[in-house]
Amino acid sequence: MKALSRSWLALPLAAAVLSFGGGAPAQAAALVNVMLVNVSVLNNIANNLHVNVSQIPISVLAPVSVAANVCGIPVTVLSNALTNSRASCTARATSTALNALVLNSING
Repeated sequence: MKALSRSWLALPLAAAVLSFGGGAPAQAAALVNVMLVNVSVLNNIANNLHVNVSQIPISVLAPVSVAANVCGIPVTVLSNALTNSRASCTARATSTALNALVLNSING
């Protein structure tokens, strides 16, 4: 039953991830390394996904729009950082889209 509820959870989360990136194709392909080290963020993700906090990865690759949202950094700042190298930020909040990326990482 728990596995079934996870699959039902994954559908809306995947839809939320796909709804981001309505911008240019280059921006949609740009990924930011989002660090998941904030204890409250880790606990919120674990609670939302009904998993043990130890299952949450240290980081996930996220589209610029998702990273900007959870890290509290303007999209333009992250996009500019991507032109020079791989951008990274630390999540200060969670979102449905970030939860979906973490769930995908957990499920491999």
